[in-house]
Amino acid sequence: MIVILFRSKLTAAAGQDYADTNADLEEYVKTMPGFVAAKSFLAEDGERLTLVWWRDKESLALWRHDARHQAAQIQGRQKWYEYYKIEVAEVLRQNDFERPSGAALTAAGEGR
Repeated sequence: MIVILFRSKLTAAAGQDYADTNADLEEYVKTMPGFVAAKSFLAEDGERLTLVWWRDKESLALWRHDARHQAAQIQGRQKWYEYYKIEVAEVLRQNDFERPSGAALTAAGEGR
C-alpha cells in the first residue's frame, strides 16, 4: 500500500472555485482503480494535511497522470496554493484494532 501525505496552505485567492474543484476531485478520486481512502485535517496555523491511501504504485501512477487531476494541479500552482509539499510512502507494516460494539470497559479502561 502507498500513502500520500499532501501538506498545503491556501492563498487568499482560493475561493469558491477551489472549493468546487476540491469537492469534485474528492468524489472523482473514489472512482479510480486502486484508491483506498482519503482524510484531511486542518492545523491551527492554516496548514492542511491530506492523507491518501492507494493499493499500489501502479494505481497511484494512473492518478498522477489523470487529466482532471493534472488540470487541478495547474490551477493550484497558479492560484490556490501558497505552498504544498508531497511525500509518498510505502506501508511496510499495518496493525489494526477495533473494539467490538457493546464491549464493556473495566474501571481501568480495558475491555473484558
